[in-house]
Amino acid sequence: MASTIQALPTEVVYLITAGEVIDSLASVVRELVENSLDAGANRIVVSLWPQQWRIRVADNGCGMDEDNLQQAALAHSTSKIHSSEDLWKINSLGFRGEALHSLTTLADLEILSRPPGGNVGWRVVYGDGGQAVEFEATAIAPGTVVTVSNLFGNCAVRRQGLPTAAQQMRGVQLAIQQIALCHPHVTWQVWQNDRQWFTISPAATTGQLLPQILPQVRQGDLNEVKLEIPNPQPPVGAGLQTSFNINEDITKPAPTTNSQLSIVVGLPDRCHRRRPDWVRVAINGRMVKSPELEQTILSAFHRTLPRDRYPICLLNLTISPDQINWNRNPAKSEIYLNEIGYWQEQITTAIDQALRISAANLKESVHTTRVSKLLKAAEAKGGYHVNPENSPEENHTQLSLKAIAQLSNTYIVVEHPNGMWLVEQHIAHERVLYEQICDNWQLVPIEPAIILYQLSPAQVSQVQRIGLDIEPFGEQLWAIRTIPAPLQQREDSADAILELSWGGDLQVAQVAVACRSAIRNGTPMTMPEMQTLLDQWQRTRNPRTCPHGRPIYLSLEEPALARFFRRNWVIGKSHGI
Repeated sequence: MASTIQALPTEVVYLITAGEVIDSLASVVRELVENSLDAGANRIVVSLWPQQWRIRVADNGCGMDEDNLQQAALAHSTSKIHSSEDLWKINSLGFRGEALHSLTTLADLEILSRPPGGNVGWRVVYGDGGQAVEFEATAIAPGTVVTVSNLFGNCAVRRQGLPTAAQQMRGVQLAIQQIALCHPHVTWQVWQNDRQWFTISPAATTGQLLPQILPQVRQGDLNEVKLEIPNPQPPVGAGLQTSFNINEDITKPAPTTNSQLSIVVGLPDRCHRRRPDWVRVAINGRMVKSPELEQTILSAFHRTLPRDRYPICLLNLTISPDQINWNRNPAKSEIYLNEIGYWQEQITTAIDQALRISAANLKESVHTTRVSKLLKAAEAKGGYHVNPENSPEENHTQLSLKAIAQLSNTYIVVEHPNGMWLVEQHIAHERVLYEQICDNWQLVPIEPAIILYQLSPAQVSQVQRIGLDIEPFGEQLWAIRTIPAPLQQREDSADAILELSWGGDLQVAQVAVACRSAIRNGTPMTMPEMQTLLDQWQRTRNPRTCPHGRPIYLSLEEPALARFFRRNWVIGKSHGI
């Protein structure tokens, strides 16, 4: 059947384009509070009446005068860009001029605003198309109040297709929390049905703000690293590129000198999650979806967490606008980042720095509840001598760790300038060996060969998969002629190879070799042996946990000791004088 192509009516076009930006209560809140942040607000009050489909956002930002108010809701009206050249230097959260105009097609929109120097504020009610239909002077403090009423009132089907009110309110909460993490200096008050729902107090950094949003995480569980990094250099011979949607004579501006990388890391021996829901990426003050960067974060935590657990990590990149294309998604949540490989390298470096133990990032943390867990983690008894070789060259400031005793032939009692630690000798050595094995995986020939009996075809394939030289040696007999170097001098090397044959990739095999080769709990150690192990362990890349994700040390810092022994008491009063 023949069809006729025709232009859509204007009102239909507006409804379609509005749906790209406004699709829920959370999207309304997000667009309005981003405008508040662009206006320089540091106090934002969000009020919601979900059953009435009404939202109000009030801020103490720069406000608007009467001329700007009359144009604020017109299609693609914005103060944030003026030409196609500005698309390559976007530093604001909003810039398309879509949100307010879209709201006039989906709801009733009212704005009250007053600039700081203005003697009077103004109230404007907008009609379809963004035209001001009511305009009057009003009393208002400097700032802006935007009220959206009867949202989706002209789209009954849209309302019916949305999640329940409770689910939408959860979406609002998540949206505000994500924005707050990107702008920790802002005070937030959120009301629901005229009752205070939650508040977020300002903080100096994202790491200091996070415990308000994730209460199970304490300040001492986090480490925050801020780095200034140079922008990537364009490839040699690459000229300035033009965009398909701007004039050919407009080119991207030259990049600025440096960018900022801020990362908040949940220390893997102290906190982790069942889902990767707190691996988040923000770029220039906005949370975005970036599978490449999220995977980089997950990879950087490899073999530091227990099985099926995920890290807490918040990344915030502040980079030159010319490195970003914001125009790939109407919600601006998906972007294109130039030189993605360069940024991945910088992120890995930052996480590596955050996970190390050094004087720069040592935090007080009293893990008294973990003593029982450490005891349960004790391995089978056995004998081993610590390899005196040092780990790869250190590139960070070390603590002054001093071994002073061995407890139960299992824990090394360690003194350092800020208190004392108990270090479990087996898993500390396991971390040392695992990183050495990963850096220098070596298979060595053995003579005579190890003979194994009745291996299944799957076991033979597994031994071959991890690179060992295996060949038939008779009926249901197999000869192993190469083994991992750390197993070469061990009497139980045949048992170790049999264990490796049961499955897993090369990394699993490396963990198993490290675990079996590490000094056993219950083994007496001399002071020099303990000190050598401490020095090696401190120089590892991920010294906080073993490759299975277990915490290696229990800390008792000097401030905690002072509190416990009440050394801050006044002597006379503490004696009842």
